[in-house]
Amino acid sequence: MSVEFVEAPPRSRNTKHALIAMELAERPGQWGIVQRLASIARASSAAQAIRSGRLSAYPAGEFEAVARSVVEQGRVEHRVYARYVGAKK
Repeated sequence: MSVEFVEAPPRSRNTKHALIAMELAERPGQWGIVQRLASIARASSAAQAIRSGRLSAYPAGEFEAVARSVVEQGRVEHRVYARYVGAKK
C-alpha cells in the first residue's frame, strides 16, 4: 500500500454549529435558544465560545450570546441564547 497525497480536506459546512449559525443569520437581531446544558457554567462557556468566535461557525463580532438559568414549571434549565448581529463596520 502506498500513501496518496492530496490537498487539505474540505471543511465540513454541515456541522451542528454551522447549521445553527445559518438559522440565526436568516433572522438577524432575533434571539434564539441554541443550547440547553446541564449547568450554568457549561452554558456560560458555550456563550463565550460563540461571542469570541472560538467556534469557526460564529465569526467574532457577528454573534451575541448569553447564558441564563430559567425556571419553568418548577424545573431549572441552563440555556444559551444567541443572535446574529452581522459584521461590524
